[in-house]
This record gives sequence, structure tokens and C-alpha cells, in this order.
Amino acid sequence: MRVLVGLSGGVDSSVTACLLKKAGHHVIGATMSIWDKDKFKSIDFTNLKDACFSPHEKKDIDAARALCDKIGIEYHVIDCQKQYQKLVLQNFKSEYLSGRTPNPCVMCNSTIKFEALPEGARAAGIEFDKFVTGHYARLFYDEKTGRYRLQRAKDEKKDQSYFLYRLSQEQLSKVLMPLGDYTKDEVRQIAKEFGLEVSDKKDSQDFYAGDIGDIIDAPDKEGHFINSEGKILGTHKGFWHYTIGQRKGLGVSADRPLYVIELKKDTNEVVLGYEEEGYRQSLIANDLRWLSVDQIKEKTMVYLRLRSSQTPFEADFEPLEDAKARLVFSCPQKAVAKGQSAVFYDENGFVLGGGIIE
Repeated sequence: MRVLVGLSGGVDSSVTACLLKKAGHHVIGATMSIWDKDKFKSIDFTNLKDACFSPHEKKDIDAARALCDKIGIEYHVIDCQKQYQKLVLQNFKSEYLSGRTPNPCVMCNSTIKFEALPEGARAAGIEFDKFVTGHYARLFYDEKTGRYRLQRAKDEKKDQSYFLYRLSQEQLSKVLMPLGDYTKDEVRQIAKEFGLEVSDKKDSQDFYAGDIGDIIDAPDKEGHFINSEGKILGTHKGFWHYTIGQRKGLGVSADRPLYVIELKKDTNEVVLGYEEEGYRQSLIANDLRWLSVDQIKEKTMVYLRLRSSQTPFEADFEPLEDAKARLVFSCPQKAVAKGQSAVFYDENGFVLGGGIIE
């Protein structure tokens, strides 16, 4: 089988390519190029750590090319910069300036990694049967329902199914995810057995290497920090500089730590409160996407994740009109942020679907 492996220069995608080559497949490597060197040329990234969107992209491309040379496969760099700017960065900016906290990794996976990258490769004349990534998630085809089903990975600490809930059935029909049944430690050991230099390379944890203000690119506008009663606690330079649940960098003193519990776009106010004030019992989600099931049409208990690292917890799912749903939590949750994703699972760890917190 001819497979196109999305290479990031890291250990996971490198091991994926090696395993497929060893299994006898015709492997082709490809890396998406998304960094806009002209837009961010005035920013000093010298002492900043690596990230998915960063000027370190060239090093990652060099590492991916070196891997392909080592194992004897062809390699391509696919320019996805324009699509990334339009579908990820512009969405990121728009959401922040609307008082929401977006998840760029969710958007990037559905529109760039699993869409623009393989489409760009085909447009360049590269022929392949399946697109393969190093994501930690398990993919199955259910003959009874005729649907592809995504399940949490064996390594729950590294599971990335949360980021993939917006993938369509068509996209899933064209991909493979071989690492779902491996732990990270096992992958690093395999990398050492293959003699890969990236076997001990640290994972890139962040979306962007610099200050997100570089992407939002909005002039500062003075506003007030207030408490839940409306009392002014201090001033800030714009609500978009803050996220729900944030504690550090507020510059407001109090008898106990304060957290951001609400962003008020219309008045440019940031509401601060004690930790207990930031807990919520429910949410409304919109823009629902369904994955392992066609749709949930009646009140159902699901397992919910509001963050990728969170252990799924029980919640009652209640469908509403206009592709929305109410989710009532089994126990209060903190830092429930508008614009983030709420992802629903069943008791066996299959991704039922998800939506954007409204």
C-alpha cells in the first residue's frame, strides 16, 4: 500500500514512518509548512521554546528530511501557509476578540493536517492510498453502522482523540493512526531500536512559541478588572489578553488568589473571583459534530471532556434545537470557557461527537 505519512520532525511521526516501512508499505513523507516568516520577522524568538507554529519549522523540516534519507523514502514539503492563515489564525483572532477562548489545535487538525496537507500532496501529483499520522488515538470501521469510530488511545496520558472530534467520516476513511495501541514509552523505545536521533526529543506542548498578542494584533484598550458585584479592582489593557481560569499575571492583590471567571466583550471588563466562583454546573454547546454515532436525539448520559488532559466525567446530554445541546455535569467544573471544545465519549472511550462551548 502507498501511504503518505505526515512528518513533524518529532518521535511519534518518525516512528510511524519506520513501522510502516518495516511492514513493507511504500512510504512517502510529507511536512506541512505553515510558518509566516514575513508577518513575524520583527519578533525575537531566540530564547522561546519550540511550538507547533513557530520559526523552528525549518529545523523540524530538516529533521523530517534527514529521517526520510535515513530510511530511504521520498520526502515533500507541502505549503499550507495560506490555508493556515485563513482557517486557523484568523479564526483564533476573531474568537479572542469576541470574548471566547478558541482551541487552534482542534481547528488545525480538521482543516489543515487532515485536509489541506493531503489535498496539497495530491495536487502536487503525489499518489497514495492512505494518509497516516502519529496521533495517539484508535480508529475502527464498524460494519454494522457503516461508520468509522474513533476511540481513546491505549496511553491515556497521551490520548489525542479530543483534538480529532471534528474529523468527518470522509476524512477518517482515508487515514490510518498506527500509534493508538502504543504507549509513549514504547514509541520512544522503538525509536531507539531504529536508531533515531529524535528518540529523546521533547514533545511540543504549545500552539505558538511567542505571545498570542502577536497573532491577535489588536491595539491595547484600557478596561477594568471587576468582581462579580461590579466593584472595580484595577485596570487592564484589553479583555483579549486574558483567558477563563487564568490566575497568574493579573496584577491585582487580594486576600486569596483571584481567577478570571468571565470576559465581557461589550464593556471590555474582566471579571475576577475566588476559585469557587469559577465553577459551573452545565454548559450549552453549538456547532455539534458527530463521529462514532450519527446523532444523539434524546437525553443521554455521556462522558465529557472539556480539556484534552482531563479524565472524562459523567454528564447528561440533552439535545436542543439548531444543532445545540445542554450538558449538565455530574459534579461542578472550573474554567468552562466559551469557544473551547466539549467532547462526548461513551463508556468504552469511543468519541461520540463534540461541539463548541457557547
